[in-house]
Amino acid sequence: MANDKHLPPVVWAQRNDKLYITINVEDCKGASVKFDNNSLQFSGKGGKENLDYEVKLDFYGEIDGEKSKFAILPRHVPVVVVKKEGGPYWPRLLKETTKVHWLKTDFDKWRDEDDSDVDDSKDAAFEDMMNDMGSYKGTGEDLGNDDDDSDDEGLPDLE
Repeated sequence: MANDKHLPPVVWAQRNDKLYITINVEDCKGASVKFDNNSLQFSGKGGKENLDYEVKLDFYGEIDGEKSKFAILPRHVPVVVVKKEGGPYWPRLLKETTKVHWLKTDFDKWRDEDDSDVDDSKDAAFEDMMNDMGSYKGTGEDLGNDDDDSDDEGLPDLE
């Protein structure tokens, strides 16, 4: 990285056919997101100190940059990266096997590969929102209502 560049905090989750990546930079100005066959390049200026941020993610597998989307929101930059080939989950996000301090799992969006009782409506709502903001080549995030969770079933009375 260049002298004045900082690494932004990044969180990620995946599905069989896509990756959900969130770059956490507040009030991002002059943001640039570029997709390659197997990488994503982000740069922008933001945060409380108005710092320059830059990160390049060299993915474990190939992606489809034409179908991938992003949006620039006030608190973060959500990105939906479409995998070139759907199939099993990648064992990790990056080609590099070493752990990096700025990259973490997004447990709010994470879903195990073998989950069979999942609600795909939140994914669909997120995708619809991304499509609605086509001029940004992407959209925001799903802020759906969590009132109907599967664990909200009645509990037995306490004696």
